[in-house]
Amino acid sequence: MNRAGSPRRNPSRTSPPGRSLARPSTRVSILVSQATRASTAKRQRHARVGRTRPGLVLALVCGAQFMMILDLVVVNVALPTMQKDLHLGSSDLQWIVITYGLTFGGFLLLGGRAADLLGRRNVLVAGLSIFTAGSLGAGVAGSLMPLLGFRAMQGLGAAMTAPAALSILTGTFAEGAARNKALGIFGGIAGAGACLGSVVGGLLVGGPGWRWIFLINVPIGIALAGFALYCLPKGGRARRGAADVLGAITVTTGLLGIVFAINKSVDYGWASPTTLGVLAAGAAMLGLFVVVEQQVTSPIIPLSTFRLRTLTTANVVAVLVMGSFFGMAYLGTLFIQQVLGYSPLRAGAAALITAVTSVIVSTVIAARVVGRIGAARTLIVGQAAAATGLLYLARAPQHAGYWTDIAPAYLALGIGIGLSGVAVQIAAFTGVNDKISGLAGGMISTAQEVGAALGIAIIATAAFSASAARGPAGTTRVAAQALAQTIGFHRGALVAAGFSVAAALAAGFLLRPAERTAAPVKPLESKTDPVRRAA
Repeated sequence: MNRAGSPRRNPSRTSPPGRSLARPSTRVSILVSQATRASTAKRQRHARVGRTRPGLVLALVCGAQFMMILDLVVVNVALPTMQKDLHLGSSDLQWIVITYGLTFGGFLLLGGRAADLLGRRNVLVAGLSIFTAGSLGAGVAGSLMPLLGFRAMQGLGAAMTAPAALSILTGTFAEGAARNKALGIFGGIAGAGACLGSVVGGLLVGGPGWRWIFLINVPIGIALAGFALYCLPKGGRARRGAADVLGAITVTTGLLGIVFAINKSVDYGWASPTTLGVLAAGAAMLGLFVVVEQQVTSPIIPLSTFRLRTLTTANVVAVLVMGSFFGMAYLGTLFIQQVLGYSPLRAGAAALITAVTSVIVSTVIAARVVGRIGAARTLIVGQAAAATGLLYLARAPQHAGYWTDIAPAYLALGIGIGLSGVAVQIAAFTGVNDKISGLAGGMISTAQEVGAALGIAIIATAAFSASAARGPAGTTRVAAQALAQTIGFHRGALVAAGFSVAAALAAGFLLRPAERTAAPVKPLESKTDPVRRAA
């Protein structure tokens, strides 16, 4: 205390002249700044979590998947009109569908690898952009070769989009009931796209014209790409690694060679040098693909992946399931229009019963069935239903009635693809570590698209071969042609039923034992993966 009774100041605590008020003010400013930054960071975190809500992510990937699958089927209804406008031969029609499907399937593996290395969001947006540009080009093409080129461009964009979308979905939902439900919706949307393609195609061909089956993708693709940029946050930095472009080229070329040989066997015969030479070249390219995968540092399909029995067997089953369904979808559309005389719009509406059934089964029933009896048994049930429907179609007369001869079979096909599409997706990811989810997504999508292309080639070839039979003497040329096409349709339905029976047997004898021994794998927590962190 000093003489006046005031407290004595500690000289060491005395502020220098001119700074007695500055330090408290600075401290207040720092505190305010820190509080502001904390509040901003909190709002950003909440915004990021809100933008990556699982529901929004599911809506985005389902929308992308729907557009990819829809475009594989939507052209079927338009084929007769396209043949007339572009002056195409009958054998050219398959390639409008097959070119897209094989490019889609052949580069899906590279797309899955790219999603793991470059980031799922980046690959998804790039794929949607390429697909949209290809759709625009296909919509304005004036001849076959430019059309096939733009169809291949669409397939490349789809090959980037599909595995990235599926990988985003599996990274958002943990393995178990949540993922099964999400995959059920995802598979249901894919099945609906496959079925509604005929309906949408009929509406567009009967309305603004066949070119709009491609042009309609342009605004949808732009909207999905913008929504992806808004909805999905940027991931971590791109991982370093090599892209196995040579592997993608060799497998795609090999598959194209095999499908081309199957397609030309109708004209040249299986024993002709042309057919055997092209078939041998395709097989050689697939053999080269295996050699490439053994030599490169970052193969699109590490051969060790085939040790995952559930993933491997699910791919085998997927080839058979999609081959049966898409092959018969292609053939059925031609039969309904060219033999029964349906208009494009009516032909598209005829497939509506399959679409509605598949959506209901896949979104409401399939995931629950898989949860109770397992993916393999669900596939057996689904393919048994599909085979029943196909055998029913194999007896359809030349003047078939829709409600008596077509609708019951289409109903069974809807049940079959609704159950099988979901079950094969769940089986493929059972026991698969999240680190290779992009690769797994690429493999199962590849199996589906390659199976669809092979199914169209094999089933259509079988049908065209059988159609070589002529009608009885005395019939008109139109009646003889209709009878020949009906005979071909019956043969194609039987071959498709064989695909379904083989899928059911593979599910029972190969997939079921693998499913029982596979251990569920929980997704890994990652500090650099905002999608999974938000989920």
